[in-house]
Parts: sequence; structure tokens; C-alpha cells
Amino acid sequence: MPVRAAVFVLVMLPFAAPLPAQQPAAYDIVVYGGNAGGVVTAVQARRLGKTAVLIEPSQHLGGLTSGGLGATDIGNKAAIGGISREFYQRVRQHYSNPANWKQEKPEQYRSGRGTEAGQEDTMWTFEPSAAEKILDEMAKEAGVVVVKGQRLDLQKGVVKQGPRIVSIRLESGQGYAGKVFVDATYEGDLMAKAGVSYTVGREANSQYGETLNGVQTKNATKHQFVAGVDPYVKKGDKSSGLLPRVHSDPPGEGGAADKRVQAYNFRMCLTDVKANQIPFTKPANYEELQYELLLRNFEAGETRAPWNPILMPNRKTDVNNNFGFSSDNINMNYAWPDGDYATREKLFAEHLAYEQGLLWTLVSNPRVPEKIRQEVGRWGLCKDEFTATGGYSHQLYVREARRMVSDYVMTQADCQGRRVAADPVGLGAYNMDSHNVQRYVDASGHVRNEGDIQVGVSPYPISYRSIVPKESECANLFVPVCLAATHISYGSIRMEPVFMVLGQSSATAAALAIDGNTSVQKVEYAKLREQLLSGKQVLEWTGARRAGASAIDPKTLPGLVVDDADAIKRGDWSESSSIGGYIGVSYLHDSNAKKGELTATYKFTVKEPGEYDVRIAYTANPNRATNVPIAIHHAGGETKRALNQKQQPAIDKTFQSVGKFRFDKEAIVVISNAATDGYVIIDAVQLVQVR
Repeated sequence: MPVRAAVFVLVMLPFAAPLPAQQPAAYDIVVYGGNAGGVVTAVQARRLGKTAVLIEPSQHLGGLTSGGLGATDIGNKAAIGGISREFYQRVRQHYSNPANWKQEKPEQYRSGRGTEAGQEDTMWTFEPSAAEKILDEMAKEAGVVVVKGQRLDLQKGVVKQGPRIVSIRLESGQGYAGKVFVDATYEGDLMAKAGVSYTVGREANSQYGETLNGVQTKNATKHQFVAGVDPYVKKGDKSSGLLPRVHSDPPGEGGAADKRVQAYNFRMCLTDVKANQIPFTKPANYEELQYELLLRNFEAGETRAPWNPILMPNRKTDVNNNFGFSSDNINMNYAWPDGDYATREKLFAEHLAYEQGLLWTLVSNPRVPEKIRQEVGRWGLCKDEFTATGGYSHQLYVREARRMVSDYVMTQADCQGRRVAADPVGLGAYNMDSHNVQRYVDASGHVRNEGDIQVGVSPYPISYRSIVPKESECANLFVPVCLAATHISYGSIRMEPVFMVLGQSSATAAALAIDGNTSVQKVEYAKLREQLLSGKQVLEWTGARRAGASAIDPKTLPGLVVDDADAIKRGDWSESSSIGGYIGVSYLHDSNAKKGELTATYKFTVKEPGEYDVRIAYTANPNRATNVPIAIHHAGGETKRALNQKQQPAIDKTFQSVGKFRFDKEAIVVISNAATDGYVIIDAVQLVQVR
């Protein structure tokens, strides 16, 4: 373990063995988990006149919001109201004070995420220390009792009488009794120990009628390796074993369930101000072999620095994962969701050591292109951020862990507006977004990533029933973070502003349950809705919607249809839903780049031999190519066509015929971007029998 990582763990985890139980301290509402959602929950409880305690296992409030995720992900900021919006208003107020600009002037700051119309009173990018300061102040102003550095006793931590939690016990031996409890942790530990149903990993598409869940090998085009990277320790020698962070199992069938979770990383706050820098240093026990895949990817032709630095105030960054081998520690987090504290401590240290070694490799290894070494090398950790942990974040980005299973599970249909919850307690607005889930060896013997999905949505309602358990399992618990949602819908919901929104809604409903002496499941929604609206929550979306709301279900189309999701794709196609009238959940395009490197092959099994009209779906636009190559493999051989995608498709403004051909047993249609003069679109291909 690197020296810095060892110090980090000792600072963050100063926990002793469980102590004898003490008399519980009693509160109306007990909130376990002090991330931003937990803070807002406790603040709202106090504003409603209820006593509240906020218990945070670490020494810091804010979770990811104060842990480096300063570039707020939300999609449409107008979907955020209430105390969540108040936080971003306080960020604006913080940076309105000239004294808080230490390394640059306000007019010099360019975030790359401009202020949207109607959002002038808010600011959505910030330094970690600023976020923690604001959240600490909000909790103090509200009179929240804050307990830091205390974890739930995983053996005897929950005392229940029937379906109600009576009290919880921490490892220190201290107990907390409450009328209502809220699990605001990223892992759902309190929920799990209370006997509430949950799941980990990806559901099969068939379970909830989805298309973006389960294993996604056919969509594995984003954040991908350059073609041909060898995964073995000795190139071409299987007997030498696989390189680190590649697993030997098959990836699984497309759309099938698995227990893997999307990759974690640390969001990095760096600076290019030399006087405020802590230089990247070589970690103890550093092994170049851990980064051999990174180096081979460069040697195979990768020319981009593998990260995404977004500028924060005072010449700092929020750095996230980007491209094939980056800060996401793929394959290495599967034991986290259900892991005990010792397991998580080991994984935390492993993730930290990995990221430290990644930075060192990028600035020091001669196999990294000189341009990239110079680009990364001008940055360093911040002396004035994460001061207790050597400049590295105290919060691992746990993107997904346990997810509750309740009476209403949010699904892809909710995100896409095909199902609308009647009892909204907030809005989701971000893309359905999953980072890569696994790294494996493909059929060609090369390394591949799998699991990345990014599909846009319009703001949509989140059901009250998705943040409360089944009544038979627990009648006085809210779960606003590990709520009931499938893997792909959770990928949209799991944003810090939304957790704050759901925290406020949880506290509001908790107060109603206490006042009405009822279970949380029996809170009268009409009363809850009235209070949420008075608290400036946004419960319905009345603004513009994405064109994707008019997407066409391929199951409703005649003939044989293969959508782009089921095509065999070569190259890095990009996903979009910006122009409506497409088939399925989205369409793909070639970014008008890498001409000749991208293809999509559509294969059909023909049960009734005959003549078929071959139709290509695409969304027309002036930036499209006029000469898209189409190759049709039919009973008589191969025929080539060129398709003008600037022109509106003639069939229902969706499909364009490229000819009629005879097919006996199989039909193959190949679309390419070779020598094209604009953006190439791939969507569905349809065969309609004509005789």
C-alpha cells in the first residue's frame, strides 16, 4: 500500500471495536448518512419543528458534493427546487464575496458549464471546501445534532419491534431511538440491516421490460480501448496470464442480469497554480504492470489524455474518468455493496493506490506520449483541499451499491415518460448513465470494456413509493439515496441534487407520519404534495421535452426489424436522441470522424423466403452525409447503395427504401462511414416482405 494511502485510511477510519450498548438518545427523526442528501433531510426535519440527529461515519459532511464532485450533474437545472436549490444559491452567494477568490478573479473563471436562463441566482460548480463549509453552516443554522466518525454496528445495529425500527446502535455502543429513520448512505447499510428487500447489480432487460439494462456488449462503444490491445502479461501468450484488472470470465449474454456494479473512482480536485500544488509522487509499492493496459493503449494509437478535467473556481478542477483506461477502477468494486467495513477499507485503499499510481504513470512513464505527460504534469493536488488526507478526496465515488426493492421500482419506462408516477416527490433529469461495469477478453482475444450507457431524458417524476420500503418490511424508514430503481434508471436518478430533493421530501413525509401517528406508507399524498410545493419543490415538468419523447417502439413496426442496439458495431459510435423520430431508445452517429473505421452490421434470420423491401431508418439533418455506403447481402450476391441522409426519409419520415431483394435464409445489411461527407446515422433496418 502506498504511504499516502496508508495515512489516508488511518485518518479516515479511527474506529474501535464495538462497545457495550448505552442508553439510546431519543429524537423524532434519526438520519444515518451525512452526504448532501442526508444533510438536507436533517435540515428539513428541524425546519418542520422536529428533533433530528445526523450521524455521519466519516469526519466530513457532504459525501460526493464536498468530496470533489464540484461539477454538478443534473441535466436540466430547472428541475431542482427546494433546499437543494438553496444550496446552489448559497454557492452563488459564497462566490459573490471577493474574499473567496484566492487564485483568480471572478471574471477570469470559465467553467465550461455556462449559466442557463433562469438560473442566474445559482452556481453549479464549486470547490470541495466551499461545499463542506456551506453544508456545515446549513446544519448548524437549523440546529441539527451532528455526530461524526460513528458507524452502524453491522451485527447488532438495528432493533425492531414488528415492522418498526425502535433504535439503532453504533460501534461506539451509543444508541439512537427515533420515531422515523432515514438511510441516506450510498450503500444502504441501515436499510439492509433493517431487513428491507434490495438488489445489487444489473437486472435482466426482461424483468422490467427494459432495453438498456443487463449486459451491454453490443453497445460497448464508449470509453473503450483502441482496437487490438493485448490483455496478456506476455503479448500473445495466454499461458502468461491476464494483466491486472482484466477478468477471465465471459462477459455474459446481451441483456442478461449479473451482480456486477458500475466502476468507482475518486473525483480529483487539482490545480495548475504552482504555489498551491502538491506534486504527484511515486507511490510506495508501485508496479508498472498495473498500468500496462494504459501503456499498450497509447502504443496502439490512443492520443488523448485519459481524463476529463472540468474547471472549478480558483483554478481548480473536478477531474472525472474518460476513455478506455482512466480513473474508473473497473472490475475492482464488486465486493463493496454487501461488504463489511474491513472489506470496504481494503477496497478504498486499493482504489486510492490505483489512482495515485495512474497519475504517476501519466507524468513519468516514457511510454506515455510526451504531449500527454506535459498536459497532466502541469497539474497537482491542492494544498488547500482535503488537507487532512494529503490532497486526495475523503470520499470514494460509490456510484451504485444496494438498491431497494419496494412497491414501486423506478425503471427505464419512467425515465423515458412511458410510465408516469402519480405520486411524485421530485424530478430526475440526468441521462440514463452507467459507467463501465466490466473489463474482459473478447472473442478476438483483445481487451474490452463493457457497461457504459448514456441516453438522454426529459425531466420525469420520481415516485414516493420508491423511497419507502414495503410496509410489511419496515413501516418507519425512508431510503432517499438507495431508493427502489433498476440499474439503468438509477443511473439517471443518482445525482447529488436529486438526493437532496428526495431528502427534503423524506423529512417532510416523516413529519406527517409522526403527526398522524401512521406508517410512512400511509402518509396521505395530497397533504404531502401540498407541503412539498410550499417548500418550493418541483414535482411536474412543464418545460420543453427532448425530441426523444416521440421515439418509435420497434415492436410496433411491421416486418423484420433490427435496431442499432442489436447491430454488430465496429468502432466508436456515439449515442444521441437529440432529433426525434428514431427507433427504440436512441440512434448512433459517427461524430463525422474516423472515416472508414466504423461499421454496423444488421443480421436477419428469414423464416419465409421471398422478396423484401430493405429500409434504412435515420433522422435527417443538414449536417448529415449525402453518400452513406449501404451493402445488402442477398440471395443473388451483394448490392451496394449510397444513401443521402440530408433528405427526409420517404416512408413515414422515418425509413428510406434502398431496394427490393430476395432473401432465402439470411439477410445482412452493412452500413459504413467510409469516405462520407458528413455525419453518418445508424438506427434501425427493416425488411418488409413484398412477395
